[in-house]
Amino acid sequence: MSSRSSLLFLLLFLSGNAMSQKVPDFYKDVQPIIHANCVPCHRAGEAAPFPLVSYEDVHKRTKFIKKVVSSRYMPPWKADQHYNEFANDRSLTESEIGTLMAWIDGGAPKGKVDLKAENAIRARVDAGTAYKRKPDLTLRMKDAFVVKGDGTERFVMFKIPFDIASEANVEAIEFTSNNKKLVHHANFAIHPVSDPAIDLHDTGTVVDLSGPDADRYYEWVKYKKDMTYYGGWIPGATVETYPIDMGWVMPKRGVILLTVHFGPSSLDAESLNGINVFFKDSPIKRKVKVISLGSGGIGEKDISPPLMIFANEVMSFRLRIANNQPDVSLLYAWPHMHQLGKEFKAYATTAAGDTIRLVHIPAWDFRWQEIYKYKKPLLLPKGAVVHIEASYDNTTANPMNPHSPPELVMSTGNMRSDQEMMTLMLMYVERDPDDDNLVFQWQ
Repeated sequence: MSSRSSLLFLLLFLSGNAMSQKVPDFYKDVQPIIHANCVPCHRAGEAAPFPLVSYEDVHKRTKFIKKVVSSRYMPPWKADQHYNEFANDRSLTESEIGTLMAWIDGGAPKGKVDLKAENAIRARVDAGTAYKRKPDLTLRMKDAFVVKGDGTERFVMFKIPFDIASEANVEAIEFTSNNKKLVHHANFAIHPVSDPAIDLHDTGTVVDLSGPDADRYYEWVKYKKDMTYYGGWIPGATVETYPIDMGWVMPKRGVILLTVHFGPSSLDAESLNGINVFFKDSPIKRKVKVISLGSGGIGEKDISPPLMIFANEVMSFRLRIANNQPDVSLLYAWPHMHQLGKEFKAYATTAAGDTIRLVHIPAWDFRWQEIYKYKKPLLLPKGAVVHIEASYDNTTANPMNPHSPPELVMSTGNMRSDQEMMTLMLMYVERDPDDDNLVFQWQ
């Protein structure tokens, strides 16, 4: 080969190698990964400490992003992916991690600017929602609640009356707050009150369940004859949506009883909370229902042994609950423990000896919880037994232990975070023969 041919070959080789190592484009390749997996928490008003919406947001934290992404510390995803697969899995694939690393190692260039996706997120932030569009109905507390900066956690319940034009089909619902950093978790119960003789406004609007006026809660018993739906929020959780043709019906008149668990705060701060509801015109062919098992729900007294975690011990507990309803198809699984949690596993067994895997969190982390969406309907037949197995570490080896030195921890009625819970909530619909071949189309 002549020297001229050799030089031409070398240039072609280098050119091809450079092409194969082209730095990813931020707006085309990198931003979609960040927006899908990080921005649900890392945006204004959410629990994460900084936003990652714009190029500038991401660029100034590239070293941090490289460290937490390459180690798989972020995005947080605690479910065992080999035990079951979920539709809202936000863990990154090897290809996505490779794209982020290549962009950062390539100097994190800005490239050709395209602000369409960024502006869409900012519009949703301005509308106070993490969903794909603006809410059709927003129901909030009457007045902001002042969270005292005295380092004390509080459970506070708020009554939010509503009387809308007509009942409506719901495709999604979310908890909303002006400052989610103050909130440990929230639960909401929607109670229909169709009787016009029952005044929605002649009782108080707030009860501090941790304070001396906790008994005022009983003023609201008259609203609780029926419950349409029950849901909640935990930091980082996906917006609660439902597959196509599924959902529930928002009643025309009633109250929302919103319970907010405020974490300890060092500064006084106002908290204004509520829910956003998203309606749809299409009919709901299958109504979504919710059941709560364990602490605060069905079978609480059947946890074995009783949920008492002695100081300086690692202890395991279990609960078995039979499904006495007709066959159902599961949509979501929502496991919950507190800071002593070590491992959580839920599964079901059938009379035929089959095992149905529900969810497994091998290394529980109180800071990163989720409502896990199934990709396909998960059959829970009548007569199947749901098993919940949970272990807790009440020793000094647990860095999350709220007590130093460790002390006896129980499952108390007020559900304080320095006590414990062992809870599994399941969202489901009645089983349909075609569910064996159905893949959920999540809205």
